[in-house]
Amino acid sequence: MSPPHIQCSCLIFALCASLVSPLESCLPLPLLALSCARLPTCPLVTNITHQKHTALANVAVALVPSTSLRRAARSLAPLRSSPKASPLEMKYSVAVVGGGPSGACAAEVFAAEKSIDTYIIERKMDNCKPCGGAIPLCMVEEFGLPVEIIDRKVRKMNLVSPNGNEVFIGQTLAPNEYIGMCRREVMDKYLRDRSIDAGAVPINGLVTEIELPTSAKDKYVIKYSNYAGDKKVGTPETLEVDIVIGADGANSRVAKAIDAGEYNFAIAFQERIKIDDDKMAFYEDLAEMYVGDDVSPDFYGWVFPKYDHVGVGTGTVVNRPAIKEYQKATRERAGAKIEGGKIIKVEAHPIPEHMRPRRVVGRGVLVGDAAGYVTKCSGEGIYFAAKSGRMAAESIVQLMKGGSRLPTEKEIKGTYIKDYDRAYGPTYTVLDILQRVFYTNNGAREAFVELCESEYVQKVTFDSYLYKTVQGNNPIEDVKLLFATIGSLIRGNALATPDKKFDNPVESLKRI
Repeated sequence: MSPPHIQCSCLIFALCASLVSPLESCLPLPLLALSCARLPTCPLVTNITHQKHTALANVAVALVPSTSLRRAARSLAPLRSSPKASPLEMKYSVAVVGGGPSGACAAEVFAAEKSIDTYIIERKMDNCKPCGGAIPLCMVEEFGLPVEIIDRKVRKMNLVSPNGNEVFIGQTLAPNEYIGMCRREVMDKYLRDRSIDAGAVPINGLVTEIELPTSAKDKYVIKYSNYAGDKKVGTPETLEVDIVIGADGANSRVAKAIDAGEYNFAIAFQERIKIDDDKMAFYEDLAEMYVGDDVSPDFYGWVFPKYDHVGVGTGTVVNRPAIKEYQKATRERAGAKIEGGKIIKVEAHPIPEHMRPRRVVGRGVLVGDAAGYVTKCSGEGIYFAAKSGRMAAESIVQLMKGGSRLPTEKEIKGTYIKDYDRAYGPTYTVLDILQRVFYTNNGAREAFVELCESEYVQKVTFDSYLYKTVQGNNPIEDVKLLFATIGSLIRGNALATPDKKFDNPVESLKRI
């Protein structure tokens, strides 16, 4: 027996069908639509023809009582192109490929525009991307994130040098300042659900091919496998849209389809480790970073606290084949603090090293990792993914002028790309320089840790991260820092252990 609110929903569907046409209500029921919506089947629901399908789905969405059922009901909307409408009834459509922070934030903006039909396509609705999960304070406020999705509020960082020198940083933070630690599967789902609540139609599918338009008025044809209903084998389907947003990560199919060009990439590797409560108490509001060629020749190893476990990981661009060796070294550096812990999940994923050569081609637009929006030095990408998704969508919606026109490639580049680069280009440049200076050898890494003892360095670093603006506007302190940096580099190179040599000429040339 179905719950009362499900029975009520089925009665609503049946009533609407009978109102559409008495004859249609006698035809066989298209149960596929209901199974995609994950609603129980009900004998009271009768056939709805393709022509009346959208109208019926809209009525159902308005009347179904619970939020989760409204999300499910939206999937009743036709996923293929609707029959041709008159010019006055025509609505443009957008497909957002990828349901992470960049895709969800883009879809939310598009869905709020009622003159646009919005679809969000995601293969893994419970995806756990290998990611430190750190988010800046400005993102919590700017994107209205609830405290429930933040596992830990980190206010201290233990930075450990190649020789084992430790510096605890964070004393410059105000009582209300922190770095949020999230599990990606929790945060991504929250943002994705918010876009669906705004009106985006979710598609549990894997994009397999994208056919580009041959003229300015033609549509993109997206071919995908539909996995709705927990199917092990996807059903081939197509979707025609006017605009495609590529939010599908480093291995972006959208980027390949629009010939956006290749980029170099890192491999990020992370193990989620369950440790006992006493050990977990050490990481209550503290995260750890390890630098040294043993944990990564060009990045760092980390221990970041989550809800009931820690994420232990590392990454590298220049020596990807040795990633498991670097992960083992990171665990060893953490030592007794995670000793006896149980590995509950292992994750690995490519991370872009720089922006793609082309981020907009036609009406195909890249955001997040697909565009290459991950910073050097810190490896941060979550905020920039969400921000780029929102900025791209807002620019396109504004250019469409209430759904009356389609934007051109030049217009999108002149708004979204220009605005994004102006806002965050300096941040990418500064962090690129810092990585080249401090992450290239053990002597520079020792200098980096030593410099972090300075309260001025800590304040500039945390303020830049928390609020996403390049800090450092004290000329006297900046001059002092310059001389301190030179001194630290000299001492570090004199005391540090030389880096181990490695050689991987074939792997180092790979691009995606």
